[in-house]
Parts: sequence; C-alpha cells; structure tokens
Amino acid sequence: MSATTPFLGAPPQNRRARLDGLLFVLLLAVAAYQAARLPWLAGAGVSPLVVAIVLGAAYSNLMPGSMPADWSAGVNLAARKLLRIAVAFYGLRISVQELMSVGSLGLAMAAVMVVGTLTLGVVVGRLLRLDRETALLTAAGSAICGAAAVLAFESTLRSAPHKSAVAVATVVLFGTVSMFLYPVLYHAGWLQLDSTALGVFIGGSVHEVAQVVATASAVDPSTTHAATIVKMARVALLAPLLLIMGVWLSRRSRSQAGEASPAGAPPVPWFVLGFAALVAVNSLNVLPQDVVQTINVVDTFALTMAMAALGVETRLSRMRQAGPRVLVLALVLFVWLLAGGYGVTMLLSRLL
Repeated sequence: MSATTPFLGAPPQNRRARLDGLLFVLLLAVAAYQAARLPWLAGAGVSPLVVAIVLGAAYSNLMPGSMPADWSAGVNLAARKLLRIAVAFYGLRISVQELMSVGSLGLAMAAVMVVGTLTLGVVVGRLLRLDRETALLTAAGSAICGAAAVLAFESTLRSAPHKSAVAVATVVLFGTVSMFLYPVLYHAGWLQLDSTALGVFIGGSVHEVAQVVATASAVDPSTTHAATIVKMARVALLAPLLLIMGVWLSRRSRSQAGEASPAGAPPVPWFVLGFAALVAVNSLNVLPQDVVQTINVVDTFALTMAMAALGVETRLSRMRQAGPRVLVLALVLFVWLLAGGYGVTMLLSRLL
C-alpha cells in the first residue's frame, strides 16, 4: 500500500501502522521540547524545531533498522501532509498592521535582504556546482525564516530529506554565530545605528525568529520589537515567493515534458494559499488573541513533529555527498547578511 493512500481509506492494519509512526514522531517532538528547555540550549535561542531534526537524525543513523518498516507511512505523513498544514497556519503569526508598524525602512529592508539572499544563493550555488534544490533550500533558510522556510521550500520542491537537513544545519551553525557576533560588534562600537535602525538590521539579517529575539535582547533590549517585526516581514514574503516558485516549477516541468498548460490547473500548493488567507484572517482580528496563541502553540508543535520526521528520513551518508560546498555557500550568505545587511540598513536609513 502506498504511503500516499488516504489515511481513513487505508486498511485497519495500515491505519494502525501509520498511527504508530505518528506516535513515534510525536514522542520525538515531546523530547525535543523538553531538551530545548535546558538552560544552555534555551539561552542560545535553539528552538525545538532544530532539536527535533537532530534527535530524529540521531535515532535514524545511530540505530538504523530499529524502527518497524511499516511505521514509515506515519513518519512520511508527518514530514509531508502535517508539514503543509503547519506551514499554512504559520500565517496566523503575522498581521498587516504589524508589518506596517515598521514603516518603509523595515519593509524595504525585508524585501531587499530576502530577494538579495535568494538571488545570491542561486548564483553562488551554481558556481559551486551544487544541485538546484540544495542551493535553494540553503538560501531560503538564510533569507526568510530558518528551518520553517527550509521545510516550506522542501515541500514545494519535493526534494530529498537529506538536502533539507543539510540546509537546516547551516541555519543552526551560522544563526548561532550571529547571536554571539552581533552583540560583540555592537558593544565594540562597530554598529553605528540608532535603536530602530539596529532592530531593522538584526531583523533583516539573522536567520531564525528565535535567534532574532535572542540577538536583539543581548544587543539592545529596545531594539527587540523592531527586529521581531522586520523578521516577520521576511516571513510574510514566504507566501509570494512560494507562489512564484510554484508557477516557475510548473511551467518548467511542462516545458521539459513538451506539454501544453492544462486549463485551470493550479500551479502552486494549496498550503501557500492557506498561509496567505490566514495572514488576512489575523489582520482582521476576527479570532480572539487567546485562540490565536493556542493555535500558534499547536502549530509550532506540528512543525516540530515534521522536523523530527524529516530527521528520521535523513541519512548522514547522503548528507556527506554534498561535501563542503554547502558550507561555503552558507558562509557566503552569512557574510552577505552581516556586511551587506549593515550596508543596506545604512543606505535605506538615509534614503527613507
């Protein structure tokens, strides 16, 4: 029976196997949450999503073959369908009002850094002879919102799990470096920006949302609000970018197959439209804030389950095939985010 068989339409034994696989991933996610609360991890701003993929990969590679084969259907369900639902509900974290509160400076910074980072990632990835999926996933993690963006792009690209794991690893590495480096540069007097511009710089150049909050708090607590909103502006660009990529992939696939465009065929995944719709819902304030907060907590847990499932599907032997070129790409993007981001902030502060 295929892993893509509808859950309720599967025979009872298959449904039981899927439930067992989902339960296994759920337990990994719970363990990731507990581990992320450890003081040394919480202090470093490491999110449960990152811990989950590490735990999943550690289990898969240190104890190969120990998971029953029929559980893989449940693991795949978490890594694919649950992931798409969770990415759609990520839109409830963003509102148009919050995005407008940072003004033209913050919005311009978010747009320039996201587009610039993705473009640079594709160009440098091609120069390094990386495959398209690995380059895009690595660039997306740096450009938008770390692990969550990698998951969203992985779902649209339908790339191999080990490529996403490599991309997430670069986010963890260089995002953590940013958290320690930015405060050092600021207190050394190298970042000549006022509080608002400093928040715009941090929000526009640090990888993960949690890393942005931790970095801004350590640099100057008054910058945290601006940094967080600019970061969420980068997250908001996830939907249009996935729409564009979906159209491009659809046309590219039909062109290679020599087929005409089928009438009415949607070129983009449904979860991207769901993401945009939920941003609109959140902007209209039709849901009570306590309901939104509860949904966001559940959504984060669902994303953590998806990351754990992705880790279980990851083999280090495949990750090693990428070699040091992925790290070189991530390093180039990190230097661009730091130096280029500072330069863009200075320029936009004078122009806007």
